[in-house]
Amino acid sequence: MHNSQPYPTDLTDEQWNLIKDFVPQWNGRGRPLTHSRRHILNAIFYHLRAGGAWRLLPKDFAPWRTVYDYFRQWRRRGWWDQLHDRLRRQVRVQAGKRTAPTAGIVDSQTVKCADQAGVRGYDAGKKIKGRKRHLLVDTLGLVLAVVVTSAAVQDRDGAKALLVR
Repeated sequence: MHNSQPYPTDLTDEQWNLIKDFVPQWNGRGRPLTHSRRHILNAIFYHLRAGGAWRLLPKDFAPWRTVYDYFRQWRRRGWWDQLHDRLRRQVRVQAGKRTAPTAGIVDSQTVKCADQAGVRGYDAGKKIKGRKRHLLVDTLGLVLAVVVTSAAVQDRDGAKALLVR
């Protein structure tokens, strides 16, 4: 754990207990662990909330390169998606629903973005140059799938890509 006061983005004990058994463990190969998985997650959540360059991660967390490597590795292995799906199923069960939804809601939102942000387009209906987020959520509002496209992509085409996913 870092030495300073806890950050608002740090996992609570209750949150950690929900996911700790699911966090990837060290496989015994490579360099031995020097930072706890909880500490790494706290650093990742801080960075995702605060934004900015990974290099600007406060010094009381693990080294930025270590944190970034875990984040990338877990993303490539699909761990973030697996964690999201697991937590969504738990929330659905607690709400008295089946784990797999039987209905969904599709919506999109166009957002402005800068030139250096990557592919973007012009949404003539909203008169915005940027990207479009297409979301599929269940009846509780929990995210099932997301597709990000150029703002020029029509909602029906974005919905098709979303449903394929």
